[in-house]
Amino acid sequence: MASAKDFNGRWALVTGASAGIGAALARELAKRGAKLILTARRRERLEKLAAELVANGAETRIVIADLNDPAAPQAIYDATEGAGIEVDVLVDNAGLGQYGAFASSPVDQELSMVRVNCEAVARLTRLFVSRMVGRGRGWVLIVSSTASYQPLPYLATYAATKVFDRFFALGVAAEVARFGVKVTALCPGRTESEFFSVARSESFMPGGRQSAEEVAERAIAALSRGKRTIIPHFGGKVTANLSRVLPVGLITHFVEKLARPKSVPK
Repeated sequence: MASAKDFNGRWALVTGASAGIGAALARELAKRGAKLILTARRRERLEKLAAELVANGAETRIVIADLNDPAAPQAIYDATEGAGIEVDVLVDNAGLGQYGAFASSPVDQELSMVRVNCEAVARLTRLFVSRMVGRGRGWVLIVSSTASYQPLPYLATYAATKVFDRFFALGVAAEVARFGVKVTALCPGRTESEFFSVARSESFMPGGRQSAEEVAERAIAALSRGKRTIIPHFGGKVTANLSRVLPVGLITHFVEKLARPKSVPK
């Protein structure tokens, strides 16, 4: 049964904690009494968030790491669980996207999405879940997206990586449930964050966004309850349900027209 005390006094590790949903998830866990380990690339932002959480009474540490580096997950593990800190809550939040025609997009950015959104998630989860299984307790939140419910032209690689995240979460959840470990796939829709500006997708995804705080509150509540999937936004639920009844070809046809960059010939 879910309880507001589930995370009280437990160490929670949040990747991509420097902004957006990651920072909001860290704050939400801190409200529930968790001790926070924040990790991301940007030291200044992590230090600012850590200072805020400490001022509000939360024990907090930071680990600077770039998950585009295949060695980063092991370095994060070595600095936490490997150093004697029992991490009971893992939040695989770090991710990135790239909007544009796949045929002309920077290949390094496409491959970075696979490394950060997929490989790093699998590596980190493997490292920490094994210890959770041994202890007979643990919570893992894997941030996917409503983009995981249908192909997205001009965000093709991003959407594909989020399918991996959602299916990976559901598969692992079924494996570890009998050991007392809960795994939840978080599938946010359009959320107030840096994602759209970093991915350069503002042009066809303007306005109407859910706050990161609301996403975080619903996500952590779902994680506490052991819910396998949480879509925190009503519009996202509609999108997911439509993808179950409409032909994939029809969806991608209309999305391609809607999302087509101005630089791509008609």
